[in-house]
Amino acid sequence: MNADRVEQIANAVLYEGYLLYPYRSSAVKNQLRFNFGVLYPRQHCEQNPGSDAWEMQTECLVRGSAATTIEIKTRFLHMVERNGRQEGIERAVSTPACGLSSLEAQSLWQRIVFPGVAADDYRADPLDGELELSASKIEDGLFRVTLRTRNKARFDEVPGREEVLLRSLVSVHSILQVTCGNFISLLDPPQELREAAEGCKNIGCWPVLVGEEGQTDMMLASPIILYDYPQIAPESSGDLFDGCEIDEILALRILTLTDEEKQEVRGGDERARRILERTEMLPPEHFQKLHGAMRVLRGPSPEEVQ
Repeated sequence: MNADRVEQIANAVLYEGYLLYPYRSSAVKNQLRFNFGVLYPRQHCEQNPGSDAWEMQTECLVRGSAATTIEIKTRFLHMVERNGRQEGIERAVSTPACGLSSLEAQSLWQRIVFPGVAADDYRADPLDGELELSASKIEDGLFRVTLRTRNKARFDEVPGREEVLLRSLVSVHSILQVTCGNFISLLDPPQELREAAEGCKNIGCWPVLVGEEGQTDMMLASPIILYDYPQIAPESSGDLFDGCEIDEILALRILTLTDEEKQEVRGGDERARRILERTEMLPPEHFQKLHGAMRVLRGPSPEEVQ
């Protein structure tokens, strides 16, 4: 199904950079968390001006009519503190299906609210944000859709960066779906729509077509640069959270961890434990698949070159 393929890509985006090899909490690069698409509280960004953002904007083009509807699913990680370390909990907020004509007349506002929780070994700070969805008609049958995602958390006193992450929306991305309409590729729009595509202003993310190649009913607004119709390599055995590395190299490195390091991984983040256990169970023939594969990439036809 198209939705299943999209969820697979979206999960890869959600956890990119979540944990890095050697997947131990004590490793320096896992003590300073680095994720793409982090929306910090507005108060933090205003008091600490720089590269941190509290708002993300997605704009894309939709061919549609009075019957066209659009719905949004925005996903992110809610960082919580457990046993002295931060872990991510998957969160999602969805809008109802809305007609483009109604969004042109009035924006849709959707709150992002998750309450705080405090326990002996677990702490989750509250999250407060919003989605704003609107549309504007460019010409008959063509609309520009705008989605803004904001973090509106407030503090009595702005804390340090690690504390701020507990009130942040981490790895924010959105899945956009239309019915009775079609998204237009912003990477390769038709010639007559290039000017309209160039007029779309995306801040902190970029929407690409997703699903089966050729389908145009879904887009993924990703904070990571992707092409239209991204795919997970069939040889991959599962998430490794580090797209800058090669699966084969990471898998072989994991097998070289000492018994003490493996024990630390098993006692840390549950997702790291699953990576270790999955890698240790890989049969030799799977490593042969990871060693390399040849695929033919479609190039331009002679007619397109001319």
